[in-house]
Amino acid sequence: MGEHAVKAKELFDQGYNCAQSVLGAFAQELGMPFELAMRAASGLGGGLGRLRETCGAVTGMVEALSLAQGYHLPEQTEEKKALYASIQKLVLEFKEENGSILCRELLGEEGMDNVPNPSPRTDAYYRRRPCGELVACAAQLLENYLEAEKTKA
Repeated sequence: MGEHAVKAKELFDQGYNCAQSVLGAFAQELGMPFELAMRAASGLGGGLGRLRETCGAVTGMVEALSLAQGYHLPEQTEEKKALYASIQKLVLEFKEENGSILCRELLGEEGMDNVPNPSPRTDAYYRRRPCGELVACAAQLLENYLEAEKTKA
């Protein structure tokens, strides 16, 4: 397991949500203050505000990649195309490894959950959830991708 995967799992085990854990694992090298990274990803946990939609590990991975290789001007169509291709590649790799990108499916739950109350972080919570492994997977996929991109350059 690479350093970013280890860091993402450590952050999750400290109580950060899945998106925060992945983005936080890359924050320093992206030049982003840790607190800002945590705030930026804070609403993405629980599959987007605990709706159990797109997995926070996936959205954190996409957010980190966007900061690393994103564009900022609307006319940057080639950059946009390249970023979207990279995102599709990584998200599909995550889906292939884990069977889904939907939080509820990864957790084995039915339907959306519109109760905003976060689940208490207890030993039982950590034992029954695959989230620690999912954030490590997302961070590892991104780490591998960024390393491969460095060798191309």
